[in-house]
Amino acid sequence: MVEALSLIQPDEIRIFLLVLVRVSVVLFLFPIFGSPLFPAQIKAGLSLMVTIALIPLVSGRTVLPGMFPVHAVSFVLLVVGELIIGMVIALTVRMFFAAVQMAGQIIGFQMGFSMINVVDPQSGGQISLMEQFVYWVVLIIFLGLNGHHILLMSLAESFRRVPIGGVHLSGSLVEAVIPMSADIFSLGIRIAAPAWAAIFFTDAAFGITAKFAPQMNVLIVAFPVKITIGLITFGLALQTVGTVTREFLSGYGSVLLQLLNWMGGG
Repeated sequence: MVEALSLIQPDEIRIFLLVLVRVSVVLFLFPIFGSPLFPAQIKAGLSLMVTIALIPLVSGRTVLPGMFPVHAVSFVLLVVGELIIGMVIALTVRMFFAAVQMAGQIIGFQMGFSMINVVDPQSGGQISLMEQFVYWVVLIIFLGLNGHHILLMSLAESFRRVPIGGVHLSGSLVEAVIPMSADIFSLGIRIAAPAWAAIFFTDAAFGITAKFAPQMNVLIVAFPVKITIGLITFGLALQTVGTVTREFLSGYGSVLLQLLNWMGGG
């Protein structure tokens, strides 16, 4: 055992630590693995297992020669670079789920759920009831479409596109993130649009009713009707939600590879 450990070179330990940093950031920021519901021991063990699985990919062509510095400060800069790469990979997915939560918030506000909040197990904060419902529905669709597989494959590909210690930040990266954010925002609007439109026309109908029948207590009647119409419309629009999620996953791989190419100086 001691002889086997003596064969491990210091550079191999540094490589393992840097790979672990990139993997850990991706897993800890991913909506499922990064949840406080997952114990820290499971997160750490999963990060170690994924790192061990990816170590064979980190060969001489994925590690820049002579990259390891003598000074600790320079090594810290390498760690920061791996943190940035992991954040780019994971935050692109989190941006999509942020748009999903925005869609749920829009639907919930139109339904009258703006004052009804529940605790979000992901962040520990308060979110609307419909926001959490839409989030979990889309998360199930995301997993059903093997979105987590695409994320892990993108993580493995990142070591080919951006070697350890080879991260380059440029204006092209920022220019690419801005339109991608706009596209993801539009996906959230598409998720909310059917239910929002149905509730909007329901509000308009109740407004006309209140005008011609002032003796009717529209507020009491409208509240349960809007909830029912919102839930039914969202249920009927689940196919659209699945289509939007599929569109995101189909474009996620190519967009992320382009981002990795820019970060790798390609």
